[in-house]
Amino acid sequence: MAVDGRGRPLKLILSPGQRGDAPLAPALLEGLAPRRVLADKAYDSNALRAIIADMGAEAVIPCNPTRKRPIAYDFEAYKARNLVERCFNKLKHFRRIATRYDRRAIHFLSFLHIAAAMLWMR
Repeated sequence: MAVDGRGRPLKLILSPGQRGDAPLAPALLEGLAPRRVLADKAYDSNALRAIIADMGAEAVIPCNPTRKRPIAYDFEAYKARNLVERCFNKLKHFRRIATRYDRRAIHFLSFLHIAAAMLWMR
């Protein structure tokens, strides 16, 4: 999920449960024009950093501990990454999302979009 500076959802991509989220990051960033991209250590890759730099944005991603040469990042800006976590929490207040009543991905994603629109109306 991509959120704006106020923690409102901008873009949602549903991934299979057994697949990592990092490979979907380029598709998530497509069409957006952020000044900064905040992500956790799981998104630390040179390829993603290059995509972010090509967008003209700053990558605020802490380094994976296995990286040989650490890359500096703005720790103060990184503190705002919790906005996406808070947005997930707000979406989970919708019982249908929290309990995943919808078994088909298309139905679940459509209700996620409805819930995201409701968050924008608050």
